[in-house]
Amino acid sequence: MALEGKLDIAQIEWDERPALSVVMASDGYPGSYIKGFPISGINDAEKIGAFIFHAGTKKDEKGNTITDGGRVLGITALGNYLKEAREIAYTAVKKISWKGCFHRTDIGLEE
Repeated sequence: MALEGKLDIAQIEWDERPALSVVMASDGYPGSYIKGFPISGINDAEKIGAFIFHAGTKKDEKGNTITDGGRVLGITALGNYLKEAREIAYTAVKKISWKGCFHRTDIGLEE
């Protein structure tokens, strides 16, 4: 819709459930990092209910998703409670990998 200039007709639905996002990044971020590593597991992560937001990705000449930035993916999940959203998000994160990927492990923990 955005590419077609039709956001004015978009149907917006609000979800009251808690959401949690985990950023998966390339080794070296926020400094220098190597691009071009193939990413695996995105489809598996989506199958468990996670939303995968692409940031530093692109398709290679064969159509495979590869890394193309420091902050590569945002893995987001909804749950009836924050704890449930966190469990889904981190389960999805464990399904996704590429050479040198990393992520924080403390998102959504109580202090």
